[in-house]
Amino acid sequence: MSEAARRETGEVLVVTGMSGAGRSTAANALEDLGWYVVDNLPPQMLKPLLDLTELAAGVLPRVAVVVDVRGRDLFSELPEAMRALRERRQIRLMFLDASDEVLVRRFEAVRRPHPLQDDGTILDGIRLERERLTGMRESADVIIDTSTYNIHQLATQVNDLFTEADAARHTLTILSFGFKYGLPPDADLVADMRFLPNPFWNEELRPLTGEDPAVRDFVLGQPGAEEFIAAYATALRPVLEGYQRENKRHSVVAVGCTGGKHRSVATARELAERLAAVPGVAVRVKHRDLGRE
Repeated sequence: MSEAARRETGEVLVVTGMSGAGRSTAANALEDLGWYVVDNLPPQMLKPLLDLTELAAGVLPRVAVVVDVRGRDLFSELPEAMRALRERRQIRLMFLDASDEVLVRRFEAVRRPHPLQDDGTILDGIRLERERLTGMRESADVIIDTSTYNIHQLATQVNDLFTEADAARHTLTILSFGFKYGLPPDADLVADMRFLPNPFWNEELRPLTGEDPAVRDFVLGQPGAEEFIAAYATALRPVLEGYQRENKRHSVVAVGCTGGKHRSVATARELAERLAAVPGVAVRVKHRDLGRE
């Protein structure tokens, strides 16, 4: 099915696999990518969900459904439900797996029983689950063995598999602000532009803002301005690349001056233009205190 056709009917991904193999981490990563995620759905509800995605494809264009043995006896109907639905439209199946030894260690670490162990051991539950899932593993479109993954590495793998070619993996907000109104509480990094002359003391520039060309030219033309902005943009590039590797989806770089009207506004806009070319990053600019004076 083409990308256009998938968008018309809504794209559906079924996520299953071994308990302890990382289904929750994968579901969270998909949700961060904009998928509508339904957890622990009984297989009998797959058909009504598909009907809904076809009726509301514009609202739910990408749906991920986590189906697993927590459904107990209901789970046994998943293979037949998948066969019937795949005759009707394309549905992808992602299977998460890990070695028995790793799964045992993970269950012991969180001190929780395996959902199928009953009065037996964790390993008994794992072996029973593996038997029940054999057919689903064989029919999977994507199999991820998480034995050697931590949660960040698994999230990265899911991002690599399901991020759309033109989609950003990280959103950077460059936020101008005025120090006299306080530091932004959500800032990851803060730059202080008060080392530059303040346009406020220029009567012609005072009523203008950093969005006006005259103020922008004044600020960016000051000694040290170009050197700082160029160096800061260069320093931020590996930070943004690292954020993507660590699956940090959002960050805020705050740029401050005294009142948040001139220097910080012009610098924030200039930084945004220079960082717009960083792969995988969507850059937006916000002016917190502009117009507040």
